[in-house]
Amino acid sequence: MTENTTEPSAPRDGKAQAAADKAYRKASRPWFKKKRFLLPLIIVGIMIISSIANAGKDEPSAVVAPSADASTAAPAAAAPTEAAPAAAAPTQAAPVEAAAPAVPTEYKSALKKAESYSKTMHMSKVGIYQQLTSEYGEKFSPEAAQYAVDNLVADYKANALEKAKSYQENMSMSPEGIRQQLTSEFGEKFTPEEADYAIQNLG
Repeated sequence: MTENTTEPSAPRDGKAQAAADKAYRKASRPWFKKKRFLLPLIIVGIMIISSIANAGKDEPSAVVAPSADASTAAPAAAAPTEAAPAAAAPTQAAPVEAAAPAVPTEYKSALKKAESYSKTMHMSKVGIYQQLTSEYGEKFSPEAAQYAVDNLVADYKANALEKAKSYQENMSMSPEGIRQQLTSEFGEKFTPEEADYAIQNLG
């Protein structure tokens, strides 16, 4: 009976011994090999690595800053080039002023004579031109005489009327005779329109 009771107890003692040995080995392991310490260490390591990576990404932003100063300095350097065309403007205007030719003295004198003939003698445009260029008259050059009649401010219809009044009062001429005298190439040399105006306005 004693042998039957002692045999089954041996396996139980072996299992207990194995469990005890496992527990002992687990308890005797260093603290850094235990799972409850490994997990926090892994998390801390990840945080350190991520912070180093983020610090590396932030560094280029500090390097980019000087480029902004360079870009702001660029317009300041370009400003003098924009002012250059303004300085060139007077040189372009100078030839325009120099291009205006001075009026010769002969031309000015011819114009004064033409004004005198128109105001005092009430002559026609053709009559004034012929008087200015005639060898028996003023002897101006054709160019000076042409300049004078072109720049003369005169009312030739009024001149024709004054001539017509003179013929009517001093020579008692008829309207038709006055018309012929006003338009004749040997007379006053007014245009037909100017002569018509004079006849229509005679008193």
